[in-house]
Amino acid sequence: MNIVLMEPLGIPEDLLERYASRLRRQGHAFSAYPRSADPAVQLQRARDADAVIIANTPLSGQVIEGCPHLKFIDVAFTGVDHVDLAAARRKGAAVSNASGYSTQSVAELALCLMLSLLRNVPQVEERCRAGGVKDGLVGAELRGKTVGVVGLGAIGLRTAELCHAFGCRVAAYNPRRKPKPEYVEYLSLEELLAVSDIVSLHCPLNSSTRGLIGREQLALMKPGAFLINTARGPVADSAALAEALNSGRLAGAAVDVFETEPPLDPAHPLLHSKNTIVTPHVAFASQESMVLRAEIVFDNLEKWMAGNPQNLVTG
Repeated sequence: MNIVLMEPLGIPEDLLERYASRLRRQGHAFSAYPRSADPAVQLQRARDADAVIIANTPLSGQVIEGCPHLKFIDVAFTGVDHVDLAAARRKGAAVSNASGYSTQSVAELALCLMLSLLRNVPQVEERCRAGGVKDGLVGAELRGKTVGVVGLGAIGLRTAELCHAFGCRVAAYNPRRKPKPEYVEYLSLEELLAVSDIVSLHCPLNSSTRGLIGREQLALMKPGAFLINTARGPVADSAALAEALNSGRLAGAAVDVFETEPPLDPAHPLLHSKNTIVTPHVAFASQESMVLRAEIVFDNLEKWMAGNPQNLVTG
C-alpha cells in the first residue's frame, strides 16, 4: 500500500516515526507532507496513494477523483464536512474518522470559556496589567446556572457531566432523544434557549444544523445569557451573534470555530463584538488528544488494511 499523510498530526516526530516504521516493516510505502489546501499540490502528493490521512484540511472531489488508486480516506478529525463524501462514494473509497479523540479536550475548553466569561477573566487580566483593581468587574459563579447543551453526543455529554459537577442545572437539545443521565433534562431548542444562562453548542455540521442559531434563535435567549461555540462555525450566524452582543442583549460569547479556518479576516464581526472571547480552533488540540488521535488514525488504517474497517463514515 502507498500511504500518504497530507498534513502534520501534531505529535512528536519520534512518535510519528514509530508509526511510519511499523508500516514500512509491513512492506508499505509511507510519505508525510506539510499542510497545503491547494488542490494542485494535494494531487501531486496523493496521485499514487491507496490511502490518505488528513486532519481538517479540505479534501475536494477534484482531488479524490484525481487519485486513481485511492481506496481509503483516514480523517484525523471527528467532523468530516470538509471532505467531499459524495465523491468518495462515487470513487468507492471508504472514509473513517477519529471519533472520540477530543471529547475531553473540547469539553474542558468549553468549561474554561464559560468560567472565563462569567468571571470576566480577559477584562480583569487587562485591568491588572494596567495597574488597576477589580472594581466593576466582579463576576459570577458557574454553580447554580442553567447550561443548555445543544447536541448530546460524546462531547456534549462530557460537557454536561462537567457542568453537573460544578452544580449546574443541565438542559439538552438533541434531535434524537438518546439515553441520558438523570440530571440532564431534554427540552426543545426553543425551550432550551429561553431558560439557559449559558448555551453551549456541540452538534455536528450538516444540512439540519447549518445556521441552527440565527437571529431568530438568538432573540429567544435570555437577556444577559452567554453563548459558547466549540462545534462548527456555520452552526451559528456570526453577524447575528455580533449584533446580539453589541446591542447588549447577550452578555458575552466565546467562539472557537468560524466559517473558515483561522487566520481570520481582520474584519470578521466577532473580532470586534463586545465581550467576545475568540480562540483559533484549539478546542480539539491538547497534548493528550493529539496522541490519542494518532493512535485512532493509525489503528483505523491497520484495521482497514486487514479488511475489518472501523469508525466508518462512508464506505
